[in-house]
Amino acid sequence: MFAFTKFARRIVAGSVVALTTLGTAMAQDYPTRSIEWVVPYAPGGGTDIVARVLAQHMGAELGQTMVVVNKPGAATAIGAEYVARAAADGYTLLSADTATLAANPFIYKKLSYDAVNDFDSVGLTVRFPMILVVNPEVPAKNLKELLDWAEQQDGGAPYATPGSGSPHHLATELFREQTGLKLTHVPYKGAAPAVQDVVSGQVPFMFVDTASGQQFIENERLRAIGVASPQRVEGFESVPTLQEQGLEGFEAYAWQGLVVPKGTPEEAINKLNAALLSALGNSEIKQRLNAMGLEVTPSTPAEMAAYGEAERTKWGPVIESAGIKVD
Repeated sequence: MFAFTKFARRIVAGSVVALTTLGTAMAQDYPTRSIEWVVPYAPGGGTDIVARVLAQHMGAELGQTMVVVNKPGAATAIGAEYVARAAADGYTLLSADTATLAANPFIYKKLSYDAVNDFDSVGLTVRFPMILVVNPEVPAKNLKELLDWAEQQDGGAPYATPGSGSPHHLATELFREQTGLKLTHVPYKGAAPAVQDVVSGQVPFMFVDTASGQQFIENERLRAIGVASPQRVEGFESVPTLQEQGLEGFEAYAWQGLVVPKGTPEEAINKLNAALLSALGNSEIKQRLNAMGLEVTPSTPAEMAAYGEAERTKWGPVIESAGIKVD
């Protein structure tokens, strides 16, 4: 019996070593087939475009095709759950953003995925700087004039957003907290209809991301009051930051990055990160993304994980204070 037990132990130990060696070899050979890149939004939007631009370059770097698949709905939760439940082998990726990793955990009572424990970070991709804009009929050309105007509005000045819990909504709630203004939220189903109603004068102002607002600012159908970032934004150099105008420490972005299922081999993550950094460093890609009003944000996996944690720490209290809930 003793001899058999020792023999059995040797077999088990040998099997573990063999499996570990096999797993390491497979990770080192990665990738050997096409990779699925899940975008949790409908085709044609900013996140979809970014994914397709980067996927083409990354696929060439990795020597495999990257197939972009759209799984929209439930504020990115449908796509996020799909990737969270996928095999942790490096062949399923997710474009995860502010909603996925920083806002949804506080907005939804029940979430079909765990933003902290279901994913490993690959790296940040881009940020969409936020700009405070008004309809040109609003008698304000800077922050002070906007605050004076807003204080005079009975019942609270209305503002538009692409939806409850969107980065635009969170930015405005932070703005409300720091200014003490009384504001009224007018949520829409997407950025396009929200921007259109501010352009038409149905709603007087909003925080718009650079990609959605760029053309309207350039043709003066929207007036830019200030940028919600520490420095002025490339392509919008004439627009001062809100911090310059006295709103100390005010900063808000719509941001996104690339994640994989928790437990994905480190070797696969490192190869994906290297390919991502190569794509983000490509001059043609950077030019294309900058033309969309996006800020390229290359990072290591650890830096992305830290950024996501910092964003949860920042926006969780804002969401809870504003009472933002979807279900």
